[in-house]
Amino acid sequence: MTGCQRRGTSVSGALMLPRLLCLMCFAVVSLAENTEMVNVVTERKAEESHRQDSANLLIFILLLTLTILTIWLFKHRRFRFLHETGLAMIYGLFVGIILRFGVHLPQDLDDVTLPCAMNSSPTTVLVNVSGRFYEYSLKGEVRDSKGHDVPNAEMLRKVTFDPEIFFNILLPPIIFHAGYSLKRRHFFRNLGSILSYAFVGTLTSCFVTGLVMYGCVVFMKVIGQLGGDFFFTDCLFFGAIVSATDPVTVLAIFNELKVDVDLYALMFGESVLNDAVAIVLSSSIVAYQPEGDNRHTFDGSALLKSLGVFLGVFSGSFAMGAATGVMTALVTKFTKLRDFPLLETALFFLMSWSTFLLAEACGFTGVVAVLFCGITQAHYTYNNLSAESKSRSKQLFELLNFLAENFIFSYMGLTLFSFQHHVFNPFFIIGAFLAIFLGRAANIYPLSFLINLGRKNKIASNFQHVMMFSGLRGAMTFALSIRDTATYARQMMFSTTLLIVFFTVWVCGGGTTPMLSLMQIRVGVDTDQDNSVTAPDGMTQKSSKHESAWPFRLWYTFDHNYLKPFLTHSGPPLTSTLPACCGPIARCLTSSQAYENAGQLNDEDTELILSDGSNLMYSDMTVSTDAHGMPTASSSQAGLYSLAGTSDDPLDRDLVFGGTRLVLPTDEPPDPLMSFPPPPPSPPLSDPLRHRV
Repeated sequence: MTGCQRRGTSVSGALMLPRLLCLMCFAVVSLAENTEMVNVVTERKAEESHRQDSANLLIFILLLTLTILTIWLFKHRRFRFLHETGLAMIYGLFVGIILRFGVHLPQDLDDVTLPCAMNSSPTTVLVNVSGRFYEYSLKGEVRDSKGHDVPNAEMLRKVTFDPEIFFNILLPPIIFHAGYSLKRRHFFRNLGSILSYAFVGTLTSCFVTGLVMYGCVVFMKVIGQLGGDFFFTDCLFFGAIVSATDPVTVLAIFNELKVDVDLYALMFGESVLNDAVAIVLSSSIVAYQPEGDNRHTFDGSALLKSLGVFLGVFSGSFAMGAATGVMTALVTKFTKLRDFPLLETALFFLMSWSTFLLAEACGFTGVVAVLFCGITQAHYTYNNLSAESKSRSKQLFELLNFLAENFIFSYMGLTLFSFQHHVFNPFFIIGAFLAIFLGRAANIYPLSFLINLGRKNKIASNFQHVMMFSGLRGAMTFALSIRDTATYARQMMFSTTLLIVFFTVWVCGGGTTPMLSLMQIRVGVDTDQDNSVTAPDGMTQKSSKHESAWPFRLWYTFDHNYLKPFLTHSGPPLTSTLPACCGPIARCLTSSQAYENAGQLNDEDTELILSDGSNLMYSDMTVSTDAHGMPTASSSQAGLYSLAGTSDDPLDRDLVFGGTRLVLPTDEPPDPLMSFPPPPPSPPLSDPLRHRV
């Protein structure tokens, strides 16, 4: 009996083993099928997300295409009331309305909502699902402040770009193009006034706007219309970002109508430097951190620290941008990249763009760095590029600037309806419009009065009215306001900023042409012949009326005799400007092309600016040097446009600096027969010791 039981037990055990194996195989197969299904679902979701992202980008491409076609129609019909930027904003508004109210996507049924009590919203969340850890990133709030679901929240989030895209991709070509296309002759002629408006004016506008807005916020708090915290530092930050003028519409109309070059230079120069000052100023206000628990009290040490941050960041960014431009100039000068224009243009493009990212990575401001990099590249590197690369680089950055600018304005219109956390307060909006009007007025009129005290070519009252009217807000203001929308104060600033940009672009930009007519501003002015005089033999010479003093003249001479020859193939060779003891170094740093180009100095930025408002005669003379690089006696007889006369200020007669003699005009009229002799024959290229200056 016992043996039978043992046999039955062994038989049943033998039957259980196959069953267990079958169960294990079934479990493995089921797990594999489940994993495969999960992978299929994941791939399907990824494909759907890819299609939706492509559709969203297609929307912006179609917006730009429609904008370009409409611009052509406007230019063909000579319709100047609405600029392309305002048109792009209108198209963006229409698309935003359609996406917000006209398109309804089904909700994703796979979304799971689990309650979790947390004090803050983390950027990433690790979720344990059956022993597997998944990382989820924060996209944004899916319910509004009242707890209601936002319709089409997923789609609206997808058409809302990361603010870093604006700073790292869209802003660099816009700012670089502003510096690269700067008309340096007119810019430097009004440099003192431009710096006054850009620095003193922006600071004045920031604090006036901030004080007015603080009074508005206090009033809103008294009447119970403020739904969150709004401190004085927030008001100053708002004043800083709306002080960034971007009159792209006005400047485009100015350029098309060819308005007075001084007015154009003042507007363009102020807007270029004003953006740089505004972004550094906003960063300094954010860096204001008093000691103690309350960050919003006045602290003198914290104020000085913020001032130090402003000066340090601006100067560091300026130095970094200029250094990158100098480095690019040296690379293009001492290499044979000009033999390969495609590689030369690619290097120029990458070096210019990397300036922005390098400054941001080092804690400086990329906007300031890339602006001064563009100015340095235009002044030095451009002279080293081949003819093909010169044309390519100008056209490339002009195209990128056009596309980026219109993309941003289209996105502004779209954001009015796609952004899910707008805070529109009528009291704050009215106060903001009043504040920017008072801030702009405090910038233009008092500063113009003070500038005119020391300026020979006065800024007329009609110029001041046009500058006041044309203080538009644009891409920089929008980019600064959208960069941080986490708090109630920043959300209200962003919503109000959008309305300010819309109003200034549509109303002020559209009214530019009538304003020019009302103020009787000159139009149809040729920038190249604006300040020209005609010599007795019929030759046209460029001249300038300006107020720059002797420091700029010394800088010009130093740049013309040392920096230009060192960094470019232009200017007099260093063998003639450096002392004789530096002969070996001068020969190493002077390229053979510099001797060949010595007689072709036809650069618009080589005009020496005087301080007495007289006509400028740029001397074009043949200078003979001896073996030590010193000019010989015969060189003084080859002046093409030299003038004779006497003056109390030796700088108004002969400015001798480093071996190159610049003959400046005087009040005594020249003898036509003596002042304009036939030009001497060009020196042979085989003799490196003779060159033209």
